[in-house]
Amino acid sequence: MRPAILDPLFASVSSLPGVGPKVAEMIARVTSREDPEDCRVIDLVFHAPYSLVDRRNRPGIALAPQGTIVTIEGRVDRHQPPPRGTNQPYRVFLHDDTGELALTFFHAKGDWLMKSLPIDEQVMVSGKVDWFNGRASMIHPDFMVKASEAENMPLVEPVYPLTAGLSPKTLRKAVEGAVTRLPEMPEWADPHLTSRQSFPSVTEAFRQLHDPRDAADIDPQAPARRRLAYDEFLAGQVSLSLVRQKVRKVPGQPIRVKGELADKIVAALPFSLTPSQQAAVADITKDMAGEERMLRLLQGDVGAGKTMVALLSMAAAVEAGGQAVLMAPTEILSRQHFATISKLANAIGVTVEVLTGRTKGRERDQIIERIATGEAQIIIGTHALFQDAINYHNLMLAVVDEQHRFGVHQRLRLTAKGISPHMLVMTATPIPRTLVLAAFGDMDVSKLTEKPAGRKPIQTVTIPTERIGDIVGRLRSAIAEGKKAYWICPLVEESDVSELMSAEERHSVLAGELGAANVGLIHGRMSGPEKDAVMAAFKNGEIRLLVATTVVEVGVDVPDATIMVIEHAERFGLAQLHQLRGRVGRGSEASTCILLYKGPLSETGHARLSILRDSEDGFLIAEEDLKLRGEGELLGTRQSGTPGFRIASLEAHADLLEIARKDAANLLERDPDLTSERGEAMRTLLYLHRRDEAIRFLRAG
Repeated sequence: MRPAILDPLFASVSSLPGVGPKVAEMIARVTSREDPEDCRVIDLVFHAPYSLVDRRNRPGIALAPQGTIVTIEGRVDRHQPPPRGTNQPYRVFLHDDTGELALTFFHAKGDWLMKSLPIDEQVMVSGKVDWFNGRASMIHPDFMVKASEAENMPLVEPVYPLTAGLSPKTLRKAVEGAVTRLPEMPEWADPHLTSRQSFPSVTEAFRQLHDPRDAADIDPQAPARRRLAYDEFLAGQVSLSLVRQKVRKVPGQPIRVKGELADKIVAALPFSLTPSQQAAVADITKDMAGEERMLRLLQGDVGAGKTMVALLSMAAAVEAGGQAVLMAPTEILSRQHFATISKLANAIGVTVEVLTGRTKGRERDQIIERIATGEAQIIIGTHALFQDAINYHNLMLAVVDEQHRFGVHQRLRLTAKGISPHMLVMTATPIPRTLVLAAFGDMDVSKLTEKPAGRKPIQTVTIPTERIGDIVGRLRSAIAEGKKAYWICPLVEESDVSELMSAEERHSVLAGELGAANVGLIHGRMSGPEKDAVMAAFKNGEIRLLVATTVVEVGVDVPDATIMVIEHAERFGLAQLHQLRGRVGRGSEASTCILLYKGPLSETGHARLSILRDSEDGFLIAEEDLKLRGEGELLGTRQSGTPGFRIASLEAHADLLEIARKDAANLLERDPDLTSERGEAMRTLLYLHRRDEAIRFLRAG
């Protein structure tokens, strides 16, 4: 049961004053809650300000720097309403001893402005000053008040991330309401640590977070922020340790075999395994032979041969008389793994089945039947593999591809089925060590470092969007020579909000330029069979250019595709660009990746694209990406069961992650069921951070 002292924080956000259904929906959006019903007061308490408005800055109109937020006191001279029927703004002019300022309002109501800013009244306004042709203007001041009422104006105010329609004032009021509900919580941090790090208490840290006095309080290294970051890491590490403790308690089935099946597969391969593939297979077979269940993360860059390591590991499970599953995040990827693996497995007499959400009716029932009798030895599919209807005959190994789409929760569902297979998790997103600790603190890691033999380096170039005509020209001649290319777009359909070229629009433009028969389109909103048909046509060479959204990011394998164009490359994460680039250069021909960007690029934008241009080392790229963008982004979305930290940042607080990991390990060693006084406090921390999954484990005992 959640401790009663947390109840006020888990009340619905709409229980706060001034928060109706509409505002609650916007707050859910800004705090990344997918379901407004699930948005609680605590979500606002964790919604940290990212900067602050300091109204103590009062330079006078003439001395106000461009683009800076200042507070001006002046006398209102005149109002200039726009001519009727035009889109021009409403302007109000005021002056102080140094000069004149135009306040500019779009779609404003004149009578309201007359009342708020009467002529000849001394007023105080606060906002960002812009200079045009030597004249100062302030568009939509943040704050306007008669000088006589100015004592009501807060001098320092936090600035929060917002969403369309949610005003700073409304959000600020809701946050203030949320903070008043904070109870005094028990102390779960180690007392030596709190004094050494000068940590405030949790409640005090939240109050300071939302009441910054100057820029130092917004800094990630401010004591209040460090305290909350530590708590966030600690909650994550304790839940990972509890999961691991539970998973390890379930004894593994030792797999001890001679490796005859694996040897047959290796003998049939047209290439030899790389040294790191051999080392990974050795690690895995050693782990599986032990009494404890294996939990291993296999990291390998795009094209480093993870599937082969998985197949050899699965062969060991089959040789021991068991079954193995390989679970992939998408339908396309499952079918592709099936195509690769069934060829090799059938040759040595191993039965492989594929089961996805699309497998229906009689076919589905027959496959489920073969899984239950043990006739199906290797089963490949999407998360359809873990539905309740499916019973395994003797599941010994589960391989999960692209872990970051697949959080701790799904790993638990497997265990909950009373099945305790060994677990191998594969990812092509090279994950920096700090992130491995945060997301997968419960795993041993193997890395595949070499590229398979015969892979040519990929030439990467960055080109501004203005030169898109040249690219189309190059594609025309490449297609005439029989080459294949991808063109990646960020969005599926044009929206007014975004000027990004959508996949559908780009497809029609390119089809016009290069001939409709040559150009195909694939995106996430198409049905499975539609996607398959397009992919098959691209593989067979019926279409030469595939316009796609990022659905091709993971695992699509067309070895003779040699050109990859990524439009609006500045909008993608580095790790994602690296993944996409890895879709070419898979055959023996030299390949090119063209990053089209819309200028002008920010400094970070430049830095990011040049890292990609200069390196093909996924691990290096991932480390840089982490420095430049932070971790929530690196692993894709916040909601995917990964640590999308709300206050902690791996970059700013890496030292605290190490401490939290050791602290969690020591605590659970002394108090595995969290029944001591500190253990009870730790349960409060887990509930506070919505780590209820982990607490269920304690209860299940």
